[in-house]
Amino acid sequence: MDPQEARALIQRLNRDAARIAERFGLRYRGIEAERPSVRSRYGVCYADGRIRIRLRHVATGRSLKYSSLVNTLCHELAHLRHFDHGPRFKAFYLRVLEFARSEGIYQPGPVPRTPLPSRAQPAAARAVPPRRGGTDARRPAPDPRQLALF
Repeated sequence: MDPQEARALIQRLNRDAARIAERFGLRYRGIEAERPSVRSRYGVCYADGRIRIRLRHVATGRSLKYSSLVNTLCHELAHLRHFDHGPRFKAFYLRVLEFARSEGIYQPGPVPRTPLPSRAQPAAARAVPPRRGGTDARRPAPDPRQLALF
């Protein structure tokens, strides 16, 4: 990603952040690009109101989709009200994300469907190994809006 493209993305994120922040009465100092060396997170919100967002995919180096950037932006903006990942944070984050969706700021693509196992596979290949604790219960699929954020 060239510096001009990164600047344009940050400017767009700042415009969208201003709309979202105004709606929810949030105050932030600014949106910045995360350093390329940071590989362990998509974004961070500092106590002083600065927000940094990673613009590139760690493995490929390609630009992340704008919908992923906005998802991260909404997550970090929600931290301005709740500086944790508790239930109140999660509820507020979802409200912020829904507002961004209603305003056309957050436009995620369709969620890819996981293919079902082929009937040609032996039953052992299709079986789900038991989880620790002896139960076969599977967790429900995570909400795609919340992947890699919590």
